[in-house]
Amino acid sequence: MPQNVRVIGTGQLLELQARLRRAGHENIRSSMQRRIRRAAEPLRDELQDRIRSLNISSQGRKAGKRGGPSPTTRPLRASIARAVRISVRTGGSPGAKVWLDRARLPDDIPMGVVNRLHEGRLRHPVFGNKSRWTQQNTTPLWWDNTVRAHQPRITREVARVVDDVRRRLE
Repeated sequence: MPQNVRVIGTGQLLELQARLRRAGHENIRSSMQRRIRRAAEPLRDELQDRIRSLNISSQGRKAGKRGGPSPTTRPLRASIARAVRISVRTGGSPGAKVWLDRARLPDDIPMGVVNRLHEGRLRHPVFGNKSRWTQQNTTPLWWDNTVRAHQPRITREVARVVDDVRRRLE
């Protein structure tokens, strides 16, 4: 299952937020939020690109079996890509979070479909016919591998933002 990504340095960010509130520097706080969001945007963009270009393959049609158009008009991968979101909090639990927003997924794409894609397989009824099932395969752990690749850069960037804000407050 794709995990939520959280970039936090709880102690540093909490202490910094308390100092910002005491000092009343709203423009510094909004600047910090904007810079943290900017640090997380490349991860969100790459996650969206990865799901859009995810190769989903099947065994193919067997001899004598009929095919047909997809029963949905909405592409699965593009719908999942639109649901990848970023949020930046500076309140009680400060940090940046990149996650898959279930509310932005269409009703006919349950979160279980996304979880199974993350596992590398998707088993579903053929054109909605629950007496005939097929399995499609894809690259497993596409979410986790992308996050791992970005995490050191995001951590460095957030640490730099925190240091800059701390210097401005002193």
